[in-house]
Amino acid sequence: MRKITTYIVALFSVLVIFSSCKKEYESIESIDEAKIKDYIAKNNLQNVEPDGTGAYYKVVEQGAGTVENFKNTDLVFYNITVKSLLSGTQYLESPTYTNLSNYVGYLNSFYNSSLSSTSYNIPTIRTAVLALKPGGTVRVILPSHLAFGKNGAGTIPSNEIIDLYIKTSTYKTQAELDDNRIITFLAANNITNAVKHSSGVYYQELTPGTGTEVIDEHSTLVVKYAGKLLDGTQFDAGDSFSTKLTDVIEGWGKVLPLFKQGAKVRIFIPSGLGYGVSGSGPIPPNAVLDFTIDITTVTNN
Repeated sequence: MRKITTYIVALFSVLVIFSSCKKEYESIESIDEAKIKDYIAKNNLQNVEPDGTGAYYKVVEQGAGTVENFKNTDLVFYNITVKSLLSGTQYLESPTYTNLSNYVGYLNSFYNSSLSSTSYNIPTIRTAVLALKPGGTVRVILPSHLAFGKNGAGTIPSNEIIDLYIKTSTYKTQAELDDNRIITFLAANNITNAVKHSSGVYYQELTPGTGTEVIDEHSTLVVKYAGKLLDGTQFDAGDSFSTKLTDVIEGWGKVLPLFKQGAKVRIFIPSGLGYGVSGSGPIPPNAVLDFTIDITTVTNN
């Protein structure tokens, strides 16, 4: 009888431990839910929509007039801000001088190299963007288990409730968006003599060239250059860089043949003629590039 009693007590203890673990796991969801509802009430947030999974979204700005809402098959250009809902700490923001892009149907896959080498499945992002028109902004509130979970990501701590903003562009192509960025930059910096090439590259002749050699794809150029992003960040430079135009980004090849040895030019390259949607090292995806180039030597064999 004593052995049976001991067995029953041990079994009961295991069941109690298992039950308490289960409740503790479930309490993460319920605690997050309570905190989110309390935040919504205290801040008097209106028109906050549940998505049926435990997450919420609020359309901050609907977007462009009578245009239809985004569809899964639409390519969307957007910027994001990722913060803590409760503390307001900002963990991530895509720079305004560039943007992210994807088809709406794939927006559930959230990836940022500063957080992790893998992507996170967050379907609420897609659901929220489908409620917008181009140019709209949506706010997404994600309980921790639907965001970065108990492990966190990058600087985002464990079990953090996420406040995510997504601002979409009205432009339908990256080329149009880049062109607007360049025009806006030129105006803000009072650059009035830049010329738009048929390729979409803008160029400004700072010093005329005096050489006689024609520059083409077979020419060997020696140049002094500096490359910057539109926020002024320098990502590369060279004092005596030797190259052919077939070995550099396409934007160089489009406009440098317009000049001669001795010329100093400034060129603004849309992302499609630079490093595109992937970026490269310190150059983010979809970044317009600002190069100043001195053509010191031109050699044609």
